[in-house]
Amino acid sequence: MRPVALVDARNVLRSRWPNIHEDALVRGVEQWAADEGVDPVIVFDGRAPEVATGARLIGSGRQIADDWIAAEAARLAGEGAPYWLVTSDRELRERAGGAAERVIGGGTLAAKLAR
Repeated sequence: MRPVALVDARNVLRSRWPNIHEDALVRGVEQWAADEGVDPVIVFDGRAPEVATGARLIGSGRQIADDWIAAEAARLAGEGAPYWLVTSDRELRERAGGAAERVIGGGTLAAKLAR
């Protein structure tokens, strides 16, 4: 079973200056996920961008993206499904990172996407 990579989009977007454009983030995460052998779920606060991609894009709507990610991490952990968490947000790491196979900082992923 391939792990799911839960990506805190805003955290990664804002981890570099100038900020990464949403389209570039989606394309970069899609390539990174293919290289790593994970299924990417990129979670945006509010509305997800309309980008043609094989990645799963989630817009959290009125819910905070962190809450969506934490709930999804709990669901995956409850099912015994492997997942990775991509965020530098300490509070989100505490809420959603406990059962993650890997926790990757937003800046770490952004640096990989910039190559």
